[in-house]
Amino acid sequence: MSAQTKLPYPLFDADNHLYETKEALTRHLPKRYEGIIQYVEVNGRTKIAVRGQISQYIPNPTFSVVARPGAMEDYFKNGNPEGKSRREIFGEPMKAIDAFREPGPRLALMDELKVDRSLMFPTLASLVEERLRDDPEAIHAIVHSLNQWMHEEWSFNYKDRIFAVPVITLPIVEEAIKELEWVVEHGAKAILIRPAPVPGFRGPRSFALPEFDPFWKRVVELGVAVTMHTSDSGYARYTQEWDGANAEMLPFVTNAFSMVNEWRPVEDAVTSLLTHGALLRHPDLKVAIIESGAAWLGPLMTKLKETFKKAPEGFGMQDPIETIKRQIFVSPFYEEGVSDLIDLIGVDQVLFGSDYPHPEGLAQPTTFAGMLTHLPVDDQAKIMGGNLARLLGV
Repeated sequence: MSAQTKLPYPLFDADNHLYETKEALTRHLPKRYEGIIQYVEVNGRTKIAVRGQISQYIPNPTFSVVARPGAMEDYFKNGNPEGKSRREIFGEPMKAIDAFREPGPRLALMDELKVDRSLMFPTLASLVEERLRDDPEAIHAIVHSLNQWMHEEWSFNYKDRIFAVPVITLPIVEEAIKELEWVVEHGAKAILIRPAPVPGFRGPRSFALPEFDPFWKRVVELGVAVTMHTSDSGYARYTQEWDGANAEMLPFVTNAFSMVNEWRPVEDAVTSLLTHGALLRHPDLKVAIIESGAAWLGPLMTKLKETFKKAPEGFGMQDPIETIKRQIFVSPFYEEGVSDLIDLIGVDQVLFGSDYPHPEGLAQPTTFAGMLTHLPVDDQAKIMGGNLARLLGV
C-alpha cells in the first residue's frame, strides 16, 4: 500500500522519531555538569562522550548523515539469506533533512506520507541512563535538559498532530514526580520510561516496587500515557559475559547471541509490572510497549499462566493474563502481522507503529495498513490510530 493510498480512517502512528541536535542534551544543563556530555573527533568522525568515555552506541550521534527510512525493511521481512554485511543491508545513507529535526517540515512530510498524527520519540536519549547509572542526580539533570530542549524545538503537542514524548527517569522518586508534573504542565500527553531496572544510590531495582507508587499514582491522576520503547536497558552487561567481552550495547553490530535475547528487557519489564504489583495496585495505569514487536508476548503469557497456577499469591490472586489484556498495549512489527497478537490481547490493545524515519522501520508508514485488510474496517481503524487516540485521550 503506497503513501498515495487513501485510507477510510485517520492514521495515528505510535512510533515516529526525531533526530536530536548536538545541544539537545546540554542546552539547559546546570554549570556544574559542564563537560559531562561532549562531542569529540575520532579519526575524522564525530562521536559522543559521556564523562569522557567515548560511546559507539550510535555511530553518528550528530545525525548529519543517517540511514534511509526503511532501509532494513526487506531484511526484517525476508531475513539475510545471502549473509550481507550491515553496511550492505543499510545501503547508501542520506543527509538528514529538516523534517527529521523540526516540527514544521515534519508536518509537511507527514501530509505527504498520509500520516495524520504521531507520537514523536527522541533517538539519542536512549544512551543516557545506562552510561550514568552510578550518578542518579546527573541523569535527572540531563533528562530535564533534554525535555526542555524538546519542548522548545518541537513542543509536546504541535498543532494537535505531533506529540513529542519526553523522557522520565526514576532514580529519585521526588525528582521524577517533579519532572512528570513539568512535562504535563507543558502539554505532554505521553511519557517515556526505560524498560530496565532503575539505577539509584542503593543500586538498581524495579520501577514496579511500592517505593515508586507515589509516581505511578501521580501518572494516573494526570491521565498521561506511559510508553516503554526499546532502549539500551543495560542487558549487554549480562549477554557479553557469554562472549567473554566487556563493552557497551552496540545495536548496529551483528551478535547472534544478543539477538536471540533481544526482547528480554521488555519481557522482564512487563513481568515486573505484574509480579512486583504496580499494575495491580494501580488498575488504571496503562502501558504501551513500542518498537519491541510482539513475538515475546505469547511465550511470556504462557509462563505467566503456569506461574499463576502454582503461585497465585505472587500476583495478588489476580490473573496476570487478564491484567495484560486490560492494561498493556503492544505495537507489533510489520513483518509479524497482527492476527496472533489480537488472539492474545484483543484488537483494542494493538497499536500501529512505523518507526519512521529509522532504517529498522517502514519507508512508507501506510504499508502497515496493507496487512490489515483481512480485518473489519472498524478493527483496522482501531489499530491504525483509534486505540492510540483513546489511550492518550486526544
